[in-house]
Amino acid sequence: MPLYPPILLAISVLLAVSLFSARLVGAQDITDPTEVAALHSIKRSLDDPMRNLSDWASGDPCSSNWTGVLCYDSVLEDGYLHVVELQLLNMNLSGVLSPELGRLSYMKRMDFMWNKISGSLPMEIGNISALELLLVNGNQLTGSLPEAIGYLPNLRRIQIDQNRISGPIPSSFANLAKAKHFHMNNNSISGQLPPELSKLTELVHILLDNNNLSGYLPPEFSELPKLLILQLDNNNFDGATIPESYGNMTKLLKLSLRNCSLQGHMPNLSRIQQLGYLDLSSNQLNGSIPTDGFSKNITTINLSSNRLQGTIPLTFSGLPHLQQLVLANNLLSGSVPALIWQNRTFNTTETLLMDFRNNLLSNISGDQSYSSNVTIWLQGNPLCSTSNLVKVCDTSPPYEDRIQSYLNTTGCEKQSCPFPFEYAPENPTRCYCALPLLVGYRLKSPGISAFVPYRKIFQEYLSSGLNINSYQLELDSIRWEKGPRLNMQLKIFPVYKADSSNPYIFNSNEVLRIISNFTGWTIPDSDIFGPYELLNFTLLGPYRDVVIFASAPPSGLHKGVVVGIIVGSIAGVVLLSALVSLFIVRLHHKNRPAVSRKHELPRTYMKIDGVKSFSFLEMALATNNFDMSTQVGQGGYGKVYRGSLSSGLIVAIKRAEEGSLQGEKEFLTEIHLLSRLHHRNLVSLVGYCDEECEQMLVYEFMPNGTLRDHLSVTSKAPLSFETRLIIALGSARGLVYLHTEADPPIIHRDIKASNILLDDKFIAKVADFGLSRLDPEADKEGIAPGHVSTVVKGTPGYLDPEYFLTHKLTNKSDVYSLGVVFLELLTGMQPISHGKNIVREVNSAFQAGMVLTIVDERMGSYPSECLDKFIDLALNCCQDYQNDRPSMTDVVRKLENILHLMPVPETTMTVGRREGMSGKEVTLSSSSNPINHPYVSMDVSGSNLISGIMPAIIAR
Repeated sequence: MPLYPPILLAISVLLAVSLFSARLVGAQDITDPTEVAALHSIKRSLDDPMRNLSDWASGDPCSSNWTGVLCYDSVLEDGYLHVVELQLLNMNLSGVLSPELGRLSYMKRMDFMWNKISGSLPMEIGNISALELLLVNGNQLTGSLPEAIGYLPNLRRIQIDQNRISGPIPSSFANLAKAKHFHMNNNSISGQLPPELSKLTELVHILLDNNNLSGYLPPEFSELPKLLILQLDNNNFDGATIPESYGNMTKLLKLSLRNCSLQGHMPNLSRIQQLGYLDLSSNQLNGSIPTDGFSKNITTINLSSNRLQGTIPLTFSGLPHLQQLVLANNLLSGSVPALIWQNRTFNTTETLLMDFRNNLLSNISGDQSYSSNVTIWLQGNPLCSTSNLVKVCDTSPPYEDRIQSYLNTTGCEKQSCPFPFEYAPENPTRCYCALPLLVGYRLKSPGISAFVPYRKIFQEYLSSGLNINSYQLELDSIRWEKGPRLNMQLKIFPVYKADSSNPYIFNSNEVLRIISNFTGWTIPDSDIFGPYELLNFTLLGPYRDVVIFASAPPSGLHKGVVVGIIVGSIAGVVLLSALVSLFIVRLHHKNRPAVSRKHELPRTYMKIDGVKSFSFLEMALATNNFDMSTQVGQGGYGKVYRGSLSSGLIVAIKRAEEGSLQGEKEFLTEIHLLSRLHHRNLVSLVGYCDEECEQMLVYEFMPNGTLRDHLSVTSKAPLSFETRLIIALGSARGLVYLHTEADPPIIHRDIKASNILLDDKFIAKVADFGLSRLDPEADKEGIAPGHVSTVVKGTPGYLDPEYFLTHKLTNKSDVYSLGVVFLELLTGMQPISHGKNIVREVNSAFQAGMVLTIVDERMGSYPSECLDKFIDLALNCCQDYQNDRPSMTDVVRKLENILHLMPVPETTMTVGRREGMSGKEVTLSSSSNPINHPYVSMDVSGSNLISGIMPAIIAR
């Protein structure tokens, strides 16, 4: 029986609509589907009693900000976003690690520290070719180390300590050419230390203490050119000797071979001029102590519990930093040289412990008196039975029991702070209540034995690494642990500013920056304090709501790469069929009862002057049915397409995603508002579409893309200094219009370089403003006019820091964001990059008198006076507190004055003269290739910047 035409049509419509719908569904997933599946598998393999990973059940990992999942801030060449880091520190997770981890091949940091995960390390980890940090310490992992890990070309740090891992170290680990840190202590690793590890020229730390290693100590380790710490305590190198070549490790800071069943003579270590810590105790070393001396930096010498003979050499005197000299339980004879302590001067915090117990010592040579900073133990020596040395021969507590515990106090007068606020240090001394960040922190191989003399040095070292003032860092509950390791809690306080409305808490950007410094291991290891390990973060009060954003743009990104994972394009015939079918469906909808239509309520028709109402069919035809090739960007509202209307006009079409759809009346009200906004420096609304459950905004097209495109290092037409000033002025003028002339006034709330577009004449036009940013009038609750207290849709690095104190946005919030854009114009840097913030970095350079070192060299020559005034204006816009910032009107006035100071160029080689002053167009004479995706950059993750790396700023 033949099918009737209506049935054929219905089947055609159904097929075409189904295919078209499939494309739309696929376009919403922006993370690589393989990685999404892998993350679901990882979650299934873990037990999560605290439900920390509950948000992994729905949404997209990258765009939905799954807990602990950090992604690259731009898509790769395959059109997907990829996971850059799993940060699952201290979440009380148990279960096992899924082999599907190996599918996260772009991941750089894998952090499962301090959980209760069991099972073995999956061999599939060897597939994560981008992996740099493997952090699984503090779990219950068993099994052996996978050979495949040794073939990870980028691995820099292995932290598998404090597990139950057994078996040998794979010989493949000798291939880890970039490895710097081997932290494998406190496991059950067995077998011979592979001598091939000596090929790892970048290796800095070898921590393999508390394992079951055997065999010999490889002499080849002396060939490691950068080795600073060799810590192999509590292994069983039965009968092995310490290679003489270890005396050639000229860079070594710490050598710790305690309780390793070593025999033979003690090597001459005098050539290790930086050696600060030596522990060869609890072995079977014999012979005498070398008389060639030790490094002047040494703090600790422990040679106890061996079979050392002969006398105590005078080389132990004249060591200005010595804290402990432990020679107990040997066969040493003769005199104890009093010069060891008499040649020392001590400050009030320095101490010296000398433990000579249980030897064959007969007397003390020289003056036997000593200061209160010195402690001497001589029990179990013949001199205690023949001399009247009660003080040094009395029974003393064992050495281990003398480890001190420290508890810091601020010295403030007793008063109460409301929880969770605490006393904060200040400079000069001032006590106030503030909310600190709490960090569990441990030095896992310190090069000292007593912390008190080094407390201030440590405070300065760590505060410098965190880029904070030393008085912001409080050290609490400091205690020595077995190892020895030094455990403490860090309290990091915000800087107090009396003129702030809430000077007692950090803003969100600062919280993110500090956390990133710890989790990314960007704080340099100290020669004195050695490597650290992160135990936990305790985020109280408003800090709990902080979302950690990734800022890890991959190398090799091409300009114009966009977010979207629409799979392939439908053949032309099917596209045409879909369009015809949709048209027919639309005609049929007109004749159907209201109950069967997608819009169940009567439609609101509103004539809006100045803009055109487009049909869905017109939008589909303009974009080749929203083909992926026409997509030029994606923002919080939805995808953006380049469209060609039937009139030939090129437009940018912003298509709302499902979560961005408004009610019909609200949408048309917004269109009515936007239609009344007309300014040379605002992107103009051409029209809109509101049908078929679709809402779209149609804007004029910007052929020269975004400002961010031209600040990228990949830009082929860098902007001159004058052009940058003109762009800055145009942007500020557009914002002045929104703040003072729009009715009602509008606060933009998301000013950033990717929301400043450039037309074919390089005139700046502000984009992405709308109804959600209206400036409300004062309400009955007393909110002042000019404030918005709704949910922020801004971008990290641009957000007003005062918002996190007041939860209010004002015109001055836009001033701050524009100030960040000015800093980008000046430096080409990203607002946030590698844990550094552009405002802080430029401020540091400015205060150090080194601002010229971070100015973008690509903008050519510039008058120094104009540069100085522009930098000063940008930094004033970025003041922490709104009252300290200029108004947008003042910004415009100051930029106009700076442009007046610019000399008139003899040629128009770079820009046409003074668009900013006279309204003339700006042109670039050098060939500027059209931007492939010229309306908006990809900003799904909140940061779409791909150029510039923050330089280190060193004060003069």
